[in-house]
Amino acid sequence: MDFPQAFSLDGELAVITGGGTGLGLGIARALVAAGARVVLVGRREDILQNASSKLGSSASYFPHDVTDVGAAPDLISRITQRDGAPTILVNNAGTHLKKPAVDTSEAEFRSVMDTHVTAAFGLSKAIAPGMMERGHGNILFMASMTSLFGMPNVIAYSTAKSAYLGLVRSLAIELAPSGVRVNAIAPGWIETPMLHTALDNDPPRKARILQRTPMARFGQPDDIGWAAVYLCSPAASYVNGVVLPVDGGAAIGF
Repeated sequence: MDFPQAFSLDGELAVITGGGTGLGLGIARALVAAGARVVLVGRREDILQNASSKLGSSASYFPHDVTDVGAAPDLISRITQRDGAPTILVNNAGTHLKKPAVDTSEAEFRSVMDTHVTAAFGLSKAIAPGMMERGHGNILFMASMTSLFGMPNVIAYSTAKSAYLGLVRSLAIELAPSGVRVNAIAPGWIETPMLHTALDNDPPRKARILQRTPMARFGQPDDIGWAAVYLCSPAASYVNGVVLPVDGGAAIGF
């Protein structure tokens, strides 16, 4: 296999949740550039339509609420009927809650867990049998720095992203004999609308983040996208069950 083929995603069909904005859109751009077709999944059709049109003929979309776990098999069935069998699933959709643990209600905690963990489990469960039957597939989870170390005021988000690591490890072990690999990316602080919402009015926090990031800058969505390309490509054919930090060294910095 030559160099371009090792990183090519020609013939792959990727389902990307939360694919209309931010990290999801960055991942979609990179996968399309590597030769894949992508199906963007999210709740807001206008955002999906706009993102799909920007990505070109290799992109399409399905409006879908990932928290409706019972509808996950139907979503995969409709995608398969229209576009063919998905070979990649990127569990990227999520929500954020910034609140002290003692002020976080059970309903708020459960909502964050449902959007991240239960939804990702439901889609992975729905898509895995087809991948196993065909002997080929990749499932990718968007973990977080909060999967790796503690942060204040994000108890629900941190718990959900930490739970992803258990999903990755268990699924990787169960599905690998059938030719399906399962991995995760743990993004650091990436330039997205969500980051700007969190930091634009909080200069001290922005300064602290940059000070603890050895590369002293924020990442770009495409940084996550190219990592996703690698993990889903033949170049990573022996990579299974890993969590890859893409964070400018923040996870190992001091």
